Amino acid sequence: MPRKTALDLRQMKADNQKIAMVTAYDYTTARIVDTAGVDMVLVGDSLGMVFQGLPDTLGVTLDDMVYHGRCVGRALRTAHLTVDMPFMSYQVSPQQALESAGRLVKEGLAQSVKLEGGERVAAAIDAIVGAGVPVVAHVGLTPQSVHALGGFRVQGRGEEAAAQLMRDALAVQEAGAFAVVLEMVPGELAAEVTAALHIPTIGIGAGVGCDGQVLVVNDLLGLDSSFHPRFVKRFAELESPMTEAVRQYVREVHEGTFPQARHTFHREQPAPKLAKIY
Repeated sequence: MPRKTALDLRQMKADNQKIAMVTAYDYTTARIVDTAGVDMVLVGDSLGMVFQGLPDTLGVTLDDMVYHGRCVGRALRTAHLTVDMPFMSYQVSPQQALESAGRLVKEGLAQSVKLEGGERVAAAIDAIVGAGVPVVAHVGLTPQSVHALGGFRVQGRGEEAAAQLMRDALAVQEAGAFAVVLEMVPGELAAEVTAALHIPTIGIGAGVGCDGQVLVVNDLLGLDSSFHPRFVKRFAELESPMTEAVRQYVREVHEGTFPQARHTFHREQPAPKLAKIY
């Protein structure tokens, strides 16, 4: 099966098929989620928080995204690869946005790029799409604007806020985005936006009315038991068994019971000498 394209994903909305998207940041994880059948893989700037240990996404660089995109892209066989454009890689000008997107495609193996914002980034989306690079937009809670938003808060509550979110979604569609992520917005509003658009909506904390869903892979797999956002369903609880596996390894090394003979290489026995024949 060939890699999914932006056109394939738009057709999924037309065919009323839900889109499953998940993040990945390394080759091994990307190989696993691709084998599991996800439709889209996002190399998100969330890597700043879940991979680099930063408090937010603002410190992630374009070089970071290129590197992780390349790692993930090498593993994918069927899933579509979207790579985030990090903070200040597109906000200065449409020309800057185009150049940054070009690097993510040429060096980061992206099939499409994602950038945050609605009406204010329409010109950047138009420039990128005009150069032949598909764009996924992102409205609602936009983590790169966390300081302006006053934290990680639900967006679109209230009549004016809901109207602005609808305007943002329509603006990115008009600018040429082939899909849009709706993050942390009321489910009723997300359903209204989804019905108003002809491009797919991908929800995270936006209810079941979206055309697809996206989760951070670390959250999906339960790799951080201290993180409990309302919108996350853990499909596994892997932190505990992983910790126990490493604890057992440490114990066996300390006790001298690992490695055993079966884990050890040995010198080859010398080949037997052949008897002389007279």
